[in-house]
Amino acid sequence: MDAKKTVLIVEDEKNIVDILRFNLQRSGYETREAYDGKDGLAKARSENPDLILLDVMLPRMNGFDMCRTLRQEGNNVPVILLTARGADDYITKPFSMRELVARVGANIRRTTVFAPVSETGLLEFPGGLSIDPDSRQVFRNGTPVDLTQREYELLTFLAARPNKVFSRVDLMEQVWNYNYVGDDVRTVDVTVRRLREKIEENPATPLYIRTRRGVGYFFSPNSNQDAIKK
Repeated sequence: MDAKKTVLIVEDEKNIVDILRFNLQRSGYETREAYDGKDGLAKARSENPDLILLDVMLPRMNGFDMCRTLRQEGNNVPVILLTARGADDYITKPFSMRELVARVGANIRRTTVFAPVSETGLLEFPGGLSIDPDSRQVFRNGTPVDLTQREYELLTFLAARPNKVFSRVDLMEQVWNYNYVGDDVRTVDVTVRRLREKIEENPATPLYIRTRRGVGYFFSPNSNQDAIKK
């Protein structure tokens, strides 16, 4: 059985912490709690959680400063800010507990796509594409590729599920965490186009991010193996 994922709750209102703890544990997560920003920062360092639920208005250190400090230290743990935009996701109070738990799962899934496959931790594909999940860096023929966070998330989401086709609506829900609204799905097409321009040798005939006409997009590892270990 897989180990439970751990969520660090950093919130100064005890009743909210209690509700979050109850619902997250009921959904299968381990939880840790902190009631101010400095304690939250210390526990983020010591507990190494899989995700942080972080209030913005906190005593001793506000949520923005805590998140900024973690990023400056190279800690890329996904953070969901409560009450305001920022970090990897945000959700406003009062919030739906079902929506919050769904966001927790989606953000954790986005960052647990790969396990290291070599001593260097690089996942390498035929054709020169490689991904370093620790640094969240992508390389083409050994040269770093400058991807936006969303481009990286889309690539790793698809690459973790080779040859599985996802519709635009699927991708909006699972990568963007948005429910389908009107023309939002065009965002997927734009992101795919930009991603192809960065990782494909010939974006017009892509090797990796492929289209199944009338259905959606999928990642082709261009090999019978999901990846090549070196």
